Amino acid sequence: MKPLKFGFLGAGQIAYSSAAAVNSHPNATVHAAQDLHAERLGKLCRTHNIPNGYATAQELFADPEVDVVYIAVPNRFHVPLAIEALEAGKHVMLEKPFAMNYTEASQAAETARRVGKVLTLGMNQRFGNAQQRMRSLVASGALGEVYHAKGSWFRRAGIPRLGTWFGSRELAGGGCLYDIGVHLLDLTLYVINDFKPVSVFGSTYTKFGQRGLGEGGWGHSDRAEIPFDVEDFASGQIRLASGTSVSLDVTWACHMDRPGKWDVELFGTEAGAHVLEDRLFRRDPKTGEFVTIESPCAPVEFPHGERFHNFINHLTADEPLCVTLEQALVVQRILDGIMESSQTGREVRLD
Repeated sequence: MKPLKFGFLGAGQIAYSSAAAVNSHPNATVHAAQDLHAERLGKLCRTHNIPNGYATAQELFADPEVDVVYIAVPNRFHVPLAIEALEAGKHVMLEKPFAMNYTEASQAAETARRVGKVLTLGMNQRFGNAQQRMRSLVASGALGEVYHAKGSWFRRAGIPRLGTWFGSRELAGGGCLYDIGVHLLDLTLYVINDFKPVSVFGSTYTKFGQRGLGEGGWGHSDRAEIPFDVEDFASGQIRLASGTSVSLDVTWACHMDRPGKWDVELFGTEAGAHVLEDRLFRRDPKTGEFVTIESPCAPVEFPHGERFHNFINHLTADEPLCVTLEQALVVQRILDGIMESSQTGREVRLD
C-alpha cells in the first residue's frame, strides 16, 4: 500500500510530537510542512526529515502528493484552512479546539460531508490505556449508573506564552476553556459515552494573565505584545438528556499547593473512579469494605494509543474513527454555551 503523505500547517511546539507520531506509522510519512515563520519551518523540516517546506498554505494544498493535511495554527484560521484543504481534496485533522464557534465548526463539517473527505479532531487524551479501559468499564456496567462526572485541569502557572495569540480573543476565541477545557470536556463525555447535552451554565474569570502573571512554558510563538483578553479560569455545569450531570473546572493559573493536577472523576451507583489516576473504588461484595482497584482490567479499543495512528488506520484499513464529527460538534457547542452563559448570567439551553 502506498503510504499516506501528510502536509503540516504550522511549525509550532505541537508539530514536533505530531510529526514523530506520523513518521512512526509504517503507512504514513510527513511529506510537506508550511509556516509563515521561515526559521521555525526550517527547524521542523530538519528535525523530522520533511522534504518539502512551503511558504504558503496554498502551495501545500496544490501539492498533488499530499493526501492528508494536519492543521496546528492559531484557532482563528482552523476552519478557513480546513475548508480550503477539504475543497482541495485532502483529508484533514485539526488540532483542538474545532473552531472559534459552533457556526464555524458546522460549516467545516458540512464541507467535509459534501466533498466526501474525512475531517476529525486530534483529541489525544482519549487514547491513553487508562482512559480506554475506563470507557470499557462504564460500557460494561461495572460502575452501575454513572449519574455525575467531573473533569478538571488546574495549573498553578500554565498560561501559554504571554503577548502571543494564545491570549487574544480575536485569534483564539477563548482562553483556558478552549485550550485545555476542551480536552477534559471531550474526555469526560467520551468515557461515559454520552454526547447529548440539554443545558449548560458557566462562569469565566480573567484574574492573572492581564496582570502579566501565570505564564508557563508552552508556546513557540514570538511575543507581539498582544493584549491578554481571554479567560484564565472557567467553570461549567452541563446537564445531559440521560439525567447525568457533568461539571468542568479548568484554569491556566491559580493559587494552589502544587504545580498542577487534572483528572476525570466518575460517580456511579456501583463504583466510582478517577480516570487519569487509573483507580476504581467500590464496596467489596463479600466483606462490605471499600476497596481501591489500581489499573482495573478491561478491554482497550485502540492498543496503539495514538491519535494519528487511529486516523491513518481509519483511512487505510477498517479501524473505526475515534473522534467523530458529531461528537466534535457537541463539544464545541457546549464550550460556546459556557461562554454565553458566563456573559449573560443565565442557563443556556442546547436542546
